[in-house]
Amino acid sequence: MVEEEWANRQRQLTAAGLLVLGKAAQERIQRLPDISALIEAAQRSNVVMLSERAVEEMLTLVPTEEAIDAPQRIPRSEQATLPDPESQSAIGRTLAPVGPQVLAPPVRRHGLDHYSLDDFPMQAKDVDSEIEIHFDITGNSTTEGKMSDIRSCFSDRLRQIRQMMISGRALPRRPISVSEAWRNRQRHSSRDYEVTLVGLVSVDKWSKGGYLWFDIEDDSMQIRCMLKEPSGASNFHPSLDGLMNDDVVGVSGHFVIGNRDPYFSVSDIHMPPLGMHSKSAASEAEAVSAAFLSDVHVGSKTFLAPQWEKMIEWFRNDPLARTVKYFVLSGDGVDGVGIYPGQERHLAIKDLFNQYGELARLLEGLPDWVDLMILPGNHDAVRPAEPQPALDPEVQQDYSDAVFVGNPCDFSLHGVRILSYHGKSIDDFVAGLRSVTYSSPELAMRAMMERRHLAPSWGGKTPLSPEPEDRMVISTVPDIFVTGHVHGHYVGNHKGTTMVHSSTWQDQTDYQRMLGFQPKPCILTIVNLHTHATASIPFA
Repeated sequence: MVEEEWANRQRQLTAAGLLVLGKAAQERIQRLPDISALIEAAQRSNVVMLSERAVEEMLTLVPTEEAIDAPQRIPRSEQATLPDPESQSAIGRTLAPVGPQVLAPPVRRHGLDHYSLDDFPMQAKDVDSEIEIHFDITGNSTTEGKMSDIRSCFSDRLRQIRQMMISGRALPRRPISVSEAWRNRQRHSSRDYEVTLVGLVSVDKWSKGGYLWFDIEDDSMQIRCMLKEPSGASNFHPSLDGLMNDDVVGVSGHFVIGNRDPYFSVSDIHMPPLGMHSKSAASEAEAVSAAFLSDVHVGSKTFLAPQWEKMIEWFRNDPLARTVKYFVLSGDGVDGVGIYPGQERHLAIKDLFNQYGELARLLEGLPDWVDLMILPGNHDAVRPAEPQPALDPEVQQDYSDAVFVGNPCDFSLHGVRILSYHGKSIDDFVAGLRSVTYSSPELAMRAMMERRHLAPSWGGKTPLSPEPEDRMVISTVPDIFVTGHVHGHYVGNHKGTTMVHSSTWQDQTDYQRMLGFQPKPCILTIVNLHTHATASIPFA
C-alpha cells in the first residue's frame, strides 16, 4: 500500500518535472499529507532536484493547509497576513482591521498637489458616454496555429516596425536586407563603408569583455552581431540593459573578417521612433474622469473585502467620485481555478462561476452613472494566449451594464486614446532586462513603449497567439497607457504619455512573501480626461 501511494506521488512529481534525490527526501515527501504545496513551491522557485534539504526549504515557503485555515492563531486585529510556518507569527503588513469598522472617506493623497473640482463644469451623470473601440481581438482571431501563421506574425511585426523606423527617420540610411549585406561583406568590412540592417533579435549573452552578442534576422537570413558599450551610454542602452528576444531593432556597422567566422560589429543600435507625444483631450464640456484598477482577485482568501466597501462608500459620498464616468478593470477580476498547482488551498470561493457572480455583486455597488469596462487577464476564464478575447457570454450575463473587451484593448474615451493591457509580459521584461524589477513595473511599461511592442518574446513566460497580423505592436502612441498584473502602483509620464500601473485589491500572497515583494493594494487611480491631471485615492 505504501509503495503504491509512493508510486502515485512519484508520477505527480515526474509530471511536474521534479526529480527526488535520495531515500531521506523520499521519506520526507511520503510523510506529507498532500504534495501540491511542495510542487507549487518548487515550480515557482525553479527547483528541479529535490534533495532532503531542498524539500525542507520548499516546505518553509508555502504555508500548510492548517496554517491557512486557522485564523484563530492570528491576532484578530490583523487581516490577510500570512503566518510564519514555524512561529505562526504574522508576516506582512496589517492593512485594515477585520472586525466592525466605521467606513469613513479616506484622506485624499492625490498624485498632484490638487485635483480641482473646478475643472469639471458638469457631473459625470450629466455627460453622455463616448467609447470608441479601435482594436479588440474578440471575434477577430484568425489564426489556426500553423507554422505559416507564426511566420506571418513575425513577418508582419518586422514590416510594421521597420516602416515606423523608415517613416520616422530613426535610421541613418536606408536599410538593406541581411542577405545583401552578407553577400557584400568584403566591401562592408570597414568603418568607411558601414551599412544599416533591420531585423528580429535573438539574444545570446554578454562576453567577458562586456560586449553583447546577438543574432539579427530578417526574411532573408541571419547573422551574428556584437555590440559595444558607447561612451556616455545610459543604463537603458541595450549594451548595458540588454535586448529582448524577438525585438525588432536597427543596427549600423560593418563586418569583421578574420580567422574566426565573420560577424557584424555594431557601431549604433536603433530602436523604433518614439518622440514627444502630444495628448488629445476631452472637451471642456465633457470633462469627466476615468478610474483604473486591476487584479481584484475575487475568490482569493486574501481579497480585501473591507477596503472594497470603503471604496464603494467613497463613490456614494465623495464629490470627486461624481466626476468619474468610466471604471476600467484591466484583468484578473477573479482569482480563477486551476491557475497554478495547489491554488485551491488559497481560495475562499472554489467555484469559478461563483467567483464571477461575486465580482458582479461587488461591482453593482458602483453608482449608476459609472460605465464599466472589463478586460481579461491571465487568471480569467479565457485562452491564456495573447491577445485574449473578452470573457465568455456565459460569464457576461451576470453583468447588466458592463462593456467587455479583449486584452489588450485600444480604445478612446471622449477622444482620449487609451491602451489597456493586463501586463503578463512584465514577467518577461523582468527576466530579460537588467533595469526592470517587479518593484518598478513602470520600467517594463517604458520598455514596451520604446520597443513599440507589448510582448516581443516568443516562447517566454507570456503565451502568444500567432495571429497573421501581429496585434501586440503599439501602432499608435496612446495618450494613456495602462497595465496591471504585478500588483504594484505607479502614475507618471513617459514622453507625453500618461502611464498608469493599476493597483490590486489583493493582500500579499505567500508567493510574493517568498520573493520579498510587497504589493501596493487598494489604490484607485483617477485621470481627468480634459486636463490629464491624476489622483491616487488610497483605501488601505
